[in-house]
Amino acid sequence: MSEAAPLPDELWANLHPQVQAFILALIEQNRILQERVAHLEAQLQTNSTNSSKPPSSDPPSVKRSPPKPPSRKRQGGQPGHPRHERVILPPEKVNHFHECIPVRCAHCEFSLQGTDPQPVRHQVTELPPIEPIISEYRLHRLTCENCGCSTEGTLPQGVQGHFGPRVHACVALLSGAYRLAVRPVQQLMHDILGVDISTGMIAKSRALTGSICEPIITELHNYARTQPANVDETSLRQKNDRHWLWVMVTSFATLFFHCPTRSAREVRMILGEDRGAIITSDRFKSYDFLSIVRRQICWAHVRRDFQAMIDRKNAGSEIGKELMELSDNVFDHWHMVRDGTMSRRAFQLRVRRWRRELRRILSRGKGCVCAKTSGCCRELRKVQSGLWTFAEHEGIEPTNNAAEQALRHAVQWRKTSYGTMSESGSRFVERVLSIVATCRQQERNVWEFLTKCWTSHLRNQQRPSLLPSVQN
Repeated sequence: MSEAAPLPDELWANLHPQVQAFILALIEQNRILQERVAHLEAQLQTNSTNSSKPPSSDPPSVKRSPPKPPSRKRQGGQPGHPRHERVILPPEKVNHFHECIPVRCAHCEFSLQGTDPQPVRHQVTELPPIEPIISEYRLHRLTCENCGCSTEGTLPQGVQGHFGPRVHACVALLSGAYRLAVRPVQQLMHDILGVDISTGMIAKSRALTGSICEPIITELHNYARTQPANVDETSLRQKNDRHWLWVMVTSFATLFFHCPTRSAREVRMILGEDRGAIITSDRFKSYDFLSIVRRQICWAHVRRDFQAMIDRKNAGSEIGKELMELSDNVFDHWHMVRDGTMSRRAFQLRVRRWRRELRRILSRGKGCVCAKTSGCCRELRKVQSGLWTFAEHEGIEPTNNAAEQALRHAVQWRKTSYGTMSESGSRFVERVLSIVATCRQQERNVWEFLTKCWTSHLRNQQRPSLLPSVQN
């Protein structure tokens, strides 16, 4: 409660002490209500530009950055850009040849003879009528003339169930790569491929795929733990419980992990206890056990905090503007480094000055009367050295965009599937997403790799690998 008299001294002294106490209580109550109103108004203004909320949650009132002014260039490819034309396949890849030989001259209609040794090649690609290949195994039962016991023939090695490796791989591909639910997978298999498969069999096939891929993912996970990585997480329900889907992105592999919590215990399981490589992440508390000198704090998340300071339009707004201007300078010069117009050494010299400036602004922000701005500046002071790791180490980016982009596919799948219904479903999600993302990262065919997984399982052969040093 304020000790200063809210009224002139001569008027205040003439008031009864109980009246003075009542006035002071009203003033204190008014202060508390004003703070609460400011807090609620700030919550109403929270969106994807000043918080970690996804853009899909923004109301129509959120104004995006204005579009760039038109360049007055004509639409399409610009002069000097590399041409991208359809690749003409070699003759051995062509199924049918049709010779189109003119009979008469287009100018004078004189009869033409002979052929062109180098004709213009025009290729048309068409899909063949798709008919599934049905193999029937007739298991004969014969009776022994000696003992009278009957014996039935057995299926050859590699034959199990009612569907082959490509059918199982296709089910996993349609689910994990194209985010189709069970019934759309069933309909597509019937309409396009001519394969009748029940929804129960689709669920069983997906669970088996997750189990088959477990050693492949374990092997890849052990490798990824030794590499610099970007890490992030998003919610993904399992039945009625809120679980979390973590992602770990390295230069050669992308791994997903479906976990019951988002605690430090999960991070330790994903990254390993003895972590030597650099980790890029946001400032979530679960990452605090990591050494700050081997960690890159995401600047994109920090910029949202700066924008939140500005949007609150209070005593902390000026601090937010100074911090945002500093981050703009950092990114402008970092883009020059990536483009090759500035040397890394010159950039590092500028970073020394920016570090001192950031420390100075955060020190001022700690004393700000706005509690949120003060708290944010206090937290940033603790981890500020982790903001500059990218300047000292090659191959490290200042943002966690790689992990957020990897999660986008999983988030879009979550919006249509609403999560998983069982532990086996969760294992399928994390493993098929890992295989899809890693195969695309390595420019490998996802369907062929999933088919190899199933073929090696059915034939009891060595599983294919996603490691960079292994050629399958």
